[in-house]
Amino acid sequence: MTALMLGQRSFEDLGTPLREASFVVLDLETTGGSRNDDMITEIGAVKVRGGECIGTFHTLVNPGRAIPPQITVLTGLTDAVVQTAPRIETVLGSLVDFLGDAVFVAHNASFDLGFIRAALNRDGRNDYRPTVVDTAALARRLLRDEVPNCKLSTLASRLRLDHTPTHRALDDALATTDLLHLLIERAAGLGVLGLDDLVTLAKLAGHPQARKLTMTTTLPRTPGVYMFCGSRDEVLYVGKATNLRQRVRSYFGQEDRRRIGPMLREMQQVRHLELADPLSAEIIESRLIARMLPRYNRAGTRADKYCFVRLDVDSAWPRLAIVKEPSSKGLHLGPLPSRAMAALVVEALQAVLPLRRCSTRLGHHHRPPDGAVPCSSAQLGVSQCPCAGLADRARYDAAVVAASRVFTGDPSLVTEQLMGRMGRLAATQRYEEAALVRDRLSALLSAVRRHQLVAALRAAERCVIRRGDTTWVIDGARLIDTSMSGEAGRALPVDPPAAPAVGHPLDRRQIDEALCLAKYFDKHAHRVEVTQCSGLWLFPIPTSDEMPRLTRSTLHDVASSTDSLSSTTAVTVAPS
Repeated sequence: MTALMLGQRSFEDLGTPLREASFVVLDLETTGGSRNDDMITEIGAVKVRGGECIGTFHTLVNPGRAIPPQITVLTGLTDAVVQTAPRIETVLGSLVDFLGDAVFVAHNASFDLGFIRAALNRDGRNDYRPTVVDTAALARRLLRDEVPNCKLSTLASRLRLDHTPTHRALDDALATTDLLHLLIERAAGLGVLGLDDLVTLAKLAGHPQARKLTMTTTLPRTPGVYMFCGSRDEVLYVGKATNLRQRVRSYFGQEDRRRIGPMLREMQQVRHLELADPLSAEIIESRLIARMLPRYNRAGTRADKYCFVRLDVDSAWPRLAIVKEPSSKGLHLGPLPSRAMAALVVEALQAVLPLRRCSTRLGHHHRPPDGAVPCSSAQLGVSQCPCAGLADRARYDAAVVAASRVFTGDPSLVTEQLMGRMGRLAATQRYEEAALVRDRLSALLSAVRRHQLVAALRAAERCVIRRGDTTWVIDGARLIDTSMSGEAGRALPVDPPAAPAVGHPLDRRQIDEALCLAKYFDKHAHRVEVTQCSGLWLFPIPTSDEMPRLTRSTLHDVASSTDSLSSTTAVTVAPS
């Protein structure tokens, strides 16, 4: 057994140029085809970098069982030949050292890798999950029109490789190494220059639009925004990426989702905007989608469906309503992404607070007509009805105050009441009703969370935030500029929207950008440095939109605590 072992660099960055990547090309001979029932009889491996062989590993292995006659006919290995060879447990340590963190290469790699991982598992060693290149899959992608099949022996003969496979491990590994180098040369014609490209190419499996891969050869491996354009240069789709090249090439994988296939057929050009960091890329993506409305984009193109929940606190008997645009008076929650979500928020509030549900205009001097009939919700006891004269002013005002707290970011009272109701319903096995309460509570928490995030970003006014080498300038909940250390600030390729009016809810068309920024700063609040801030920096926000977990052991406690709370509050709570 011979082995040359060198320290290898990590391939965490799969954009490593192929000339700098280290490969270990491996082949096994075994007693059969089952990785669980059969055993390894021979290992051959070749380590290469930059087209040069830098080491070999070869050993026979005693499988601890008889070699079947058909395997002897195929490989020439007999029980007598392997009798004095080491067992696999003795070999594994040296093999793992030789493999290191190099790229694993084999012809039909799942076979060889499966046997290696099974052997490691039986010996109680750590699992082995390398970056894998399968030369059989690459050959089917690059050579299928030139050869009758992609067997290693056929490829070696037709392509006149330097080494001939003989069903012996080291000979086959050397032939596979020759094939790998030839395939890398062929792949360069499709713009494959990095390890990530090579790994992805093997998975394309004859994608119908694979010829368009050449459009990606000029894309950098940096953050940015990409645009798929049609024959008339119209933008079909806009996306963001941390690695532009890798992301765009991923569209040519085996998965052909319903919208991806038609989009790739129409696509005639890929344009891109290189940006300093992923956050800036996400903001520019949002702006481009909002302004271009590409046909194949769904997310970000529905601002016209956004709406608000309004509480008209200036009226005599305030009520909740869903509105398309905010007014100059009242409190607003939103914009929310859909009317369905807004309806759930209203239902959550109305389930706890007995606000009127009718839309009748009621002035401060309203007098109900004789014989006025209360609305159905009032008859059920879940709301008050001032239009029929059935309302207690003190209790109604208390309900308005509780609702106002939700609109200013404090949903605790309503949340506790809904949690208690959900607990009682679940405890009595009324699961469908409990699920409805859960959906309403989830929508309410999400809406309040959105409100808090945007409010915190707007409270910062103009600020300069730095994380690592990246600096962002934020003003009026908008990204104004981005720069990297050692570089002059560069103007963003798409201008920011107009500054929002002070004291008014954020416009529906600006909410996506504001939420993107706010979520990022909330998530990374402990990793960013605020170098300037003209307002208040409130991140991280101490609340979450995640649903509290209810277990059997906590159902009773939740229900009991909220029963105690409801007995001390002035708000009349609707019965469950």
